[in-house]
Amino acid sequence: MEIGKYWKTIVDTLQDGLMVLDPAGNILAMNPAAEELTGYAADELVGQNCRTLNCTGCELYGRGPGEEWCGLFVKGNVKAKKCLISKKDRRSVHVVKNASVLRDSTGHMIGAVETFTDISEIVRQQQEIVTLRKSCRLEDEHHGLLGESLPMQRLFEIIENVSQTDAPVLIQGQSGTGKELVARAIHEESPRKEEPFIKVNCAALNENLLESELFGHEKGSYTGADRTRIGRFEAAHEGTIFLDEIGDIPLSTQVKLLRVLEEKEIERVGDQKPIPVDVRIISATNKDLENLIAQELFREDLFFRINVFPLECPPLSERLDDIHLIVQSFIEQNAAKSKKNIVGLTPDAMETLLTYSWPGNVRELRNAIEYAFVLCSGNWINKEHLPPKITANGKKLFANQLRKSVSLKEGRKKMIETLRQVGGNQSEAARILGVSRVTVWKRIKKYGIDLKTELRKIEAT
Repeated sequence: MEIGKYWKTIVDTLQDGLMVLDPAGNILAMNPAAEELTGYAADELVGQNCRTLNCTGCELYGRGPGEEWCGLFVKGNVKAKKCLISKKDRRSVHVVKNASVLRDSTGHMIGAVETFTDISEIVRQQQEIVTLRKSCRLEDEHHGLLGESLPMQRLFEIIENVSQTDAPVLIQGQSGTGKELVARAIHEESPRKEEPFIKVNCAALNENLLESELFGHEKGSYTGADRTRIGRFEAAHEGTIFLDEIGDIPLSTQVKLLRVLEEKEIERVGDQKPIPVDVRIISATNKDLENLIAQELFREDLFFRINVFPLECPPLSERLDDIHLIVQSFIEQNAAKSKKNIVGLTPDAMETLLTYSWPGNVRELRNAIEYAFVLCSGNWINKEHLPPKITANGKKLFANQLRKSVSLKEGRKKMIETLRQVGGNQSEAARILGVSRVTVWKRIKKYGIDLKTELRKIEAT
């Protein structure tokens, strides 16, 4: 039976969209399912370039036909790749794409064929399930991060949004606020989640060891280098590298790190051969990098490269509503390990936790519950089971609040005096105060200073 003359009927019967392209990516033919999927009639797309569909799964080079045009022609095929394409009405459609290069009898490349399976309904159902689970509070724990307060809900939303990009993230916040958990959550929500998540504590290593740790080294490159070793960047290839305490990196290493970020290549210590790396960068610090820049201890160009998307971890003192939830989680964890039948805190003990300032944040709260588990022999943790530093806090609370109030007033007064002295010139004020211009701008906002009003007061006198 000659089946060749039935190919058009077969193709037109397919429920998946199908398109045939020439080596330059121009559309030669498409079936009715492709018309329905894209919203274009065949005569509108045939002859047009496939870039019209803005497919997010394409690796386009655009320098010429075939291998010079697109990654498909280099690899020879694409299998089950989830993508977004744009319909004629500009709406996006979730599809799974399969594609293969076409060759003639001599092996010469003559084009490609692509099929698209519409999975929009599946994606919509998955999103509804995620929303339902959240509304039913089945996801109280967000990759180890706990909280129902407004600051934490905002943080969860930011994590979900930024995880879908490859933009470098700089996580800032006090010690103990969970910066590593945030970095890991971003990775685990991202398309790179199946690839490595590599952490480097930049404060734990001296300059020579840090370079070897980041970039690797060749055998014999320094005393003790008895074998070749890959660095953390190579280990994180196609995944995420988390540079914790990045504010402690020496200036000489900062230069090399900046080159890696810009050129996406590393060189092992003791070698000059560039090695390409595809890594998503997440950094964290509890230091004021802008102040370090003003002191010439941190490179401003590196700061701008790692600070594409700044993210702040809220301190525990700003989300006291979460303490009940966090404490209960720690109690369950410690009960499972210790085999003690402790079920919660008495109201007096909980009130003590809620009036403490928590300079050590969630890490300090975890330690406090572990301390209480050692002393508590009953079912309920009472005030006397908590660390003395926390139980003595009530007497100091008013004094701390008073000192904070005085400190804010003094800071505002000094900022106003400096701005008046320089006629409102923020750059000159930054120079006098020994900080960056951005820090001056932030303090103006923090103290609620109306610059025009303050300058008018000068003119009036």
